[in-house]
Amino acid sequence: MSDGQLAQGNFELSIVSDILIVDDTADNIRLLSSMLLEQGYKVRKAINGTMALTAIRTLPPDLLLLDINMPQMDGYEVCRQLKQDPQLRDIPVIFLSALDSTVDKVKAFAVGGIDYLTKPFHIEELVARIESQLTIARQRQLLQQQKQQLELEIQERRKVEAELKWQRERSETLILNIFPQKIAERLKSGHQTIASYFDEVTVLFADLVGFTTLAVQIPPTDLVQFLNQIFSRFDALVEQYQLEKIKTIGDAYMVVGGLPQHRDDHAQAIAQMALAMQTTIQELKTPLGQPLSLRIGINSGPVVAGVIGTKKFSYDLWGDTVNVASRLESQGEPGRIQISEQTHGLLHHQFHCEERGVICLKGRGELKTYWLLG
Repeated sequence: MSDGQLAQGNFELSIVSDILIVDDTADNIRLLSSMLLEQGYKVRKAINGTMALTAIRTLPPDLLLLDINMPQMDGYEVCRQLKQDPQLRDIPVIFLSALDSTVDKVKAFAVGGIDYLTKPFHIEELVARIESQLTIARQRQLLQQQKQQLELEIQERRKVEAELKWQRERSETLILNIFPQKIAERLKSGHQTIASYFDEVTVLFADLVGFTTLAVQIPPTDLVQFLNQIFSRFDALVEQYQLEKIKTIGDAYMVVGGLPQHRDDHAQAIAQMALAMQTTIQELKTPLGQPLSLRIGINSGPVVAGVIGTKKFSYDLWGDTVNVASRLESQGEPGRIQISEQTHGLLHHQFHCEERGVICLKGRGELKTYWLLG
């Protein structure tokens, strides 16, 4: 026989088949071996069932030619044990026997035989049956390999899809940590410049008192960890009062109420945030054990809010309302919350305030301000 070939689409498999002959009669083994070698097969031999199982487990053959009547262990038992082993059960078994009753044949198929040929037989018929079973076995092996490959590809595709999903979700989370949801949606839809006018919001600026001196006294990494501890608590307050954090600059913290979603109580929410920030800062100390204090400035009025530029986007506010809030913070006092007359008018006596009087704001002139006390 020439090399056995299996064509599946454009795939071809060419091998020399390894056949194990199991028979307790030496003449039968010699005859079968000579015939099969002439046909181009590799041939191995075993003269009893025990030797056959040892040979199979040592090096599994492509096909087994198995006699039935053998001492110690007959062919049925050899086949039964072979089919019980998950690693060996797919080896095709052709029974070659002088037994020709229907009962013997049925029993051979019952224990796992794939074919049955009665002695004496024609070599042409035996070769045809061998080739048929080898072809089926190779097709089964090929299908199994293709199935395994497909399963691997599916697993890999699922991993890639899961990774892409995770990356998309992570990107969404990062974007929403930087921008309000409505702004993020407009950015993703391809808007180049995003700016919206809001006729009434409340802006808060907060600044750590003595931060410059502290920065000289402790290592930069400790300083960053310290700021992160403080600002993380402030971020939690932003979530609690449903406000919008705009940015941090050094030790300064900026929050706004009333955008991008309008709310009537923006001044009240910012006032609650400011009071909670003062309470929070009193609970903390510097890495050197020193007490902390905040200056806070609050102003209400119109602003323009949006995203400009083409790189390193950030959501920001512009307008006189923002500038005044910043000046109220910088010209305030440690541990106190200074609010503008506009903000004071929006609080509707719901908060306890104390008039500070008229102060001169840099670049803005004289303004009447108040202290928010509680």
